[in-house]
Amino acid sequence: MPEAKPKSNWKLKVHEVIYEADTPAGKFFDIVLLIAIIASILLVMLESIESLDSKYHTFFNVSEWVITILFSIEYILRIISVKQPLKYVTSFYGIIDLLSTIPKYLSLIFVGTHALVAFRAIRLLRIFRVLKLVRFLSASNHLVSALRASRAKISVFMLAVLIITIILGTVMYLIEGKEHGFDNIPKSVYWCIVTLTTVGFGDITPQTPLGQIIASLIMIMGYGIIAVPTGIVTAEYSKKEKETENEDAHAISPLPKHPDEIDVNSQTCSNCLNTKHKDKAKYCDQCGYKL
Repeated sequence: MPEAKPKSNWKLKVHEVIYEADTPAGKFFDIVLLIAIIASILLVMLESIESLDSKYHTFFNVSEWVITILFSIEYILRIISVKQPLKYVTSFYGIIDLLSTIPKYLSLIFVGTHALVAFRAIRLLRIFRVLKLVRFLSASNHLVSALRASRAKISVFMLAVLIITIILGTVMYLIEGKEHGFDNIPKSVYWCIVTLTTVGFGDITPQTPLGQIIASLIMIMGYGIIAVPTGIVTAEYSKKEKETENEDAHAISPLPKHPDEIDVNSQTCSNCLNTKHKDKAKYCDQCGYKL
């Protein structure tokens, strides 16, 4: 397989440190990165407490700027260490990395926007690569497929629930009236939704015996309404699991290893940013670039 022209040594080393999780330097970088992300999120949370911010505002501000600058340097290095920078910039992680970096800079223009650094929490998804937990992400794919397959049934069910809330809200408006807090039909529908979901804020309560009976029925109905979408998704999820098992049973391949025995290749191609490679692969499965 033809090899692409190798990059300069320093770019290659930067790529290995930033993108790879199999090398000691790569693991160390990823662990430090995760610690920095967690620290930055904690700083923003603590800064929102007025009593702490009044005492340690300077410390919080300086610490956030230090972390933001480090993340900015990391973002720039990620761009220059790959062959197709635009592909990284427009990728999922590229967008998240950018969104987690710019809020502090925006705070110089728009007050309060620095709190948006909470986006950095999404960067913690990199822990799947660091700890080699990618093999467990297939379960999330089954869940997404089950939700997609269930959307038509759930949509019809939610439409029926909406119609029920409008009808029962109107009935409660007629029974209770303005003297008991049911000032209009929209407010009565709001009360019905709150009661049906078993939230029960208590800002509006029925006072008449008939209204209380209807409210009790709505509460009981709420438990069933919550259970129905769960049952629909669970059924679809089980169906997807069985389909996968049947496909694996008919596939001509050696017996799969136990999940804990599977060696996961966490290398990232510096040419196309592909992360899905066979174990111990030396070339990218997608573009043929040397790993």
